[in-house]
Amino acid sequence: MIYITKYKNKKDKKYKYEYRIKYKDPITQKYREKSKKGFDSKPEALHAATLVEKKILEGLEQTPISLEEFFKTWLEEYKKDIVRKNTYNQHVYSIEKHILPYFKNILLQDLKPIMYQKFLNYLADDKGYSKRTIEIVHTTFYNACDRAVLLGKLEKNPCKNAIIKGKVKNKEIEYMESDNIQKFLTVAYADNYNYWLFFKVLIETGMRKGEAAAIQWTDVDLKNKTIDINKTLDFQTKEDEELFGETKNYSSERVITISQSLANDLHFHMKVQNQNKLVLNEMYHHDLNLVFCRNDGNYLPKSTLFNAMKRITKKAGIPDISIHALRHTHAVLLLESGASMKYVQERLGHGSMQITADVYSHISKKIEADTMDKFEDYTKDILN
Repeated sequence: MIYITKYKNKKDKKYKYEYRIKYKDPITQKYREKSKKGFDSKPEALHAATLVEKKILEGLEQTPISLEEFFKTWLEEYKKDIVRKNTYNQHVYSIEKHILPYFKNILLQDLKPIMYQKFLNYLADDKGYSKRTIEIVHTTFYNACDRAVLLGKLEKNPCKNAIIKGKVKNKEIEYMESDNIQKFLTVAYADNYNYWLFFKVLIETGMRKGEAAAIQWTDVDLKNKTIDINKTLDFQTKEDEELFGETKNYSSERVITISQSLANDLHFHMKVQNQNKLVLNEMYHHDLNLVFCRNDGNYLPKSTLFNAMKRITKKAGIPDISIHALRHTHAVLLLESGASMKYVQERLGHGSMQITADVYSHISKKIEADTMDKFEDYTKDILN
């Protein structure tokens, strides 16, 4: 809406005209005002205001907006309930942990490529973050600025062609040596039946702990020996919030086969649960229908799983490893048994075979070396 007002200039005492345009920002949905003084006539002021208003409505007028306000609006309007929950949470973390603490009180339009490059260098040189961590932050920043360009808030994306430094961490994966698996499971069974079955399933299937914790009986087909992995359990969920979330990525949604031995274990486990349901009746969490749960049917808290893992490895006298290491253990067992990298990728639910190859490269090289040693031993009398 345009308002034209008449005022007296303090310098020459002549009457001038000013326009004020009140509008709703299409990005933030907040009401804003744009004004300009110094027009000699009302028609002149009205004409200028009409042109500016047209630009605003078309999204071409560069109305000032802070970087913080734009990024928060970008999250709310273009990411929340649109992208996967894990992706959204990663964007939120990048913005709140890294971006906003650095870019304080800056307008989005004032952001220049050199300023952004200094930010990336700061993350690498001053904060010491790995290249992968900086790449994740860069993805968030680049994505938001791309949207700003589309909305007419930026002419160009200042993140384009930025150079990402940072250390490349070649951290070796941790996994349980095959000689320790039986010892671990024996101690786990003596410690707690529920934890034993949960950990055994991770070793035999390679599921992520959140995926396994979210498995319901409707996902299990004991006759055909398959498990449908289609969700994950949100261990950080608050009361009255949705307990189940999406898997890490689209490739993580998969159906895997299980051994007859594991199918038998799950069948026995179903009978144990049915007994608990009869005893506890209404006190049992029938609505969750979880396969792996506490005796009352409620989900297994992350902290108790973490504590159980530490307790059991200590009792078994084997190296202390994370629960996620059991997923790696499954992958190593597959590779050692001769499974192809493509099969491992599909079974683990990796987004691409490159991810699988990168994670397990040193394992596959070790297996290749061992295989070559066996080949040489076998052929030394034949070929020499």
